Amino acid sequence: MTKNKNPQYYMDLEAKHGAHNYHPLPVVLSKGRGAKVWDVEGKEYYDFLSAYSAVNQGHCHPKIVEAMTEQVDRIALTSRAFHNDQMGEFCKFVTEYFGYDKVLPMNTGAEADETAFKLARKWGYEVKGIEENKAKIIVCEENFHGRTLAMISFSTDPEAYGNYGPFLPGVVKIPFNDLDALEKTLDEIGEETCGFLLEPIQGEAGVYVPDEGYLKKAYDLCKKHNVLFMADEVQTGLARTGKLLACDHEGVRPDILTLGKALSGGMLPASAVLADDEIMLTIKPGQHGSTFGGYPVACRVAVAALTVLKEENLAEEAARKGEIFRKFLNDLNDENIVLVRGKGLLNAAVIKEKKSKDGKDLEAWDLCLMMAKHGVLAKPTHGDIIRFAPPLVITDDELLDALNKIKLAVEEYAEA
Repeated sequence: MTKNKNPQYYMDLEAKHGAHNYHPLPVVLSKGRGAKVWDVEGKEYYDFLSAYSAVNQGHCHPKIVEAMTEQVDRIALTSRAFHNDQMGEFCKFVTEYFGYDKVLPMNTGAEADETAFKLARKWGYEVKGIEENKAKIIVCEENFHGRTLAMISFSTDPEAYGNYGPFLPGVVKIPFNDLDALEKTLDEIGEETCGFLLEPIQGEAGVYVPDEGYLKKAYDLCKKHNVLFMADEVQTGLARTGKLLACDHEGVRPDILTLGKALSGGMLPASAVLADDEIMLTIKPGQHGSTFGGYPVACRVAVAALTVLKEENLAEEAARKGEIFRKFLNDLNDENIVLVRGKGLLNAAVIKEKKSKDGKDLEAWDLCLMMAKHGVLAKPTHGDIIRFAPPLVITDDELLDALNKIKLAVEEYAEA
């Protein structure tokens, strides 16, 4: 591969030969360790996106790297046509770790959510007894569950679903954090509903945290109507919000749990769906699968990644450092930071749009560019929101240093 220290070379190469389905910040990264990354010119940054919470354990965690390299050198892929010596160990470890009967491994978060959707329908027809082709799943508006056709059928974001129709039937959308809407919908169609799928905190929508008690009351409504409570913890899970799972904040155990991203510590795509036998065993051999789902390298890496979470008390660290982060931003008392919200180290700031002194429109994107100049990488969502999610291994000194750099960028934005 060509080695070039000019960032524009790589950006031009990507623009010419790659699909234009992302709008990245104009930085070209080449190295990462812990909470930091470096670009091709050697400039150091704090990573405050963590690949959308995929690198909770930090970039290139040595224990995860060691597990991966050891396994790659032995055997990488067998497919599920044969057994391998890592799959069973992974299944035992993960089911005991989270307290479920069974796990079904896949690759991406979207695949995990697709699997959960299929499981819920299977259970609805074969256990609950819903009439064939009548099963419904309730989802929340402003959700993000992935980019497949099924997942964008759940979406209310025109950017996600525009010109991809026709969409999957059997999906009912209600407002997030609205128990009355859920109760009304279940009263009307509960007999035909197999599942209620939600993110415990809506990440892509801008880190929307529901009211305290919402998850538990929603779970209870599902139990009342014999509906599966399905939690997409692909982004919120694995210590990010200050608990192992975001549902743990309210003591809720989902009937179907989906995991991804940090399940591999960011080393490779790995996801999982967890459920008990009554649900999981509705899928029989040949009815669902993936060539790479549960392959030896992913199994070995996932065990290492989950072990790191507990060994380094990363949930507790996220809870403590999240309090520091939110207090710091609130204490700035800057009129351009309209609102700060979040749990643990999954946070967001709503940024006031303004005119610069030379008449240019400024928004969250411009503040992100200023932060990058000062050495902190984050990304806006929905125009006026910046999501802040550093690796959970960030040290107290690093966090304070990063916060001071963010402060400099906020001051620059205010003076622009």
